[in-house]
Amino acid sequence: MGILEGKRVLVTGLTAHNSIAFGIADQAQREGAKIVVSNFGRAMRMTRRSVAKLDPVPDIIELDVTNEADLARLPDELMDKLGGVDGVVHSIAFADPVKTMGGRFLSAPWEAVAQSLQISSYSLAALARACAPIMEPGGAFVALSFQANVSWPSYDWMGVSKASLEAVSRYLARYLGPMGIRSNIVSAGPINTLSKKAIPIISDEEEQWVARAPLRWDPNSTRAAALAACALLSDYFGSTTGEIVHVDGGFHSTGIKPVRSNLIKA
Repeated sequence: MGILEGKRVLVTGLTAHNSIAFGIADQAQREGAKIVVSNFGRAMRMTRRSVAKLDPVPDIIELDVTNEADLARLPDELMDKLGGVDGVVHSIAFADPVKTMGGRFLSAPWEAVAQSLQISSYSLAALARACAPIMEPGGAFVALSFQANVSWPSYDWMGVSKASLEAVSRYLARYLGPMGIRSNIVSAGPINTLSKKAIPIISDEEEQWVARAPLRWDPNSTRAAALAACALLSDYFGSTTGEIVHVDGGFHSTGIKPVRSNLIKA
């Protein structure tokens, strides 16, 4: 019996089969959850190809988090397909790489910045507004972030959007807590996904991360992040909310590259 046995989970923004969202969807099903995934527009074709690799193949719903009609329709769709919802995975982010990243922080136009904030950050609150009314106590939101307490070369307004996402999660923890609903963040290290390829970050970032992470870091695996997300969706973390769980090999806690050596024997 898995830790999500009987849970009903919406996994948003699932596109590629090597994405963290796919890893979460796969692991959630292994843990006993019944899932529905979402995407919209041209990305739906890739979503369909990816979910075909899951067993069982979950239903897909079209959901554009900037479209109020889609959000208004979401509760009824979840009730129809799942009979309710116990967990929501927020795996949605976008910033125009030409206008808002790559060193264009000071020149980025407000329209492009606003789009990034709406899609990458405000959308978590929009999902909560739609889904919380059909959640029972014990429900959970889990969003994906990336080390948003520091600045990164070229990450620019996406970094700001992720910092905003983390703040939104804390406020959801405050306002949804009395309903028995949790909101937490998984802050994962760099993983070689389709999304990462669109971010113009310095080329040696991954090498630095692997070198500095005390536990070592595998940028080709989503498993660690998926396991953490499933744990946060489960009752195992029933009293944890407003938290950021770093799944990054310990990189966030380390000032300089640790020494690789055996423990000193007395």
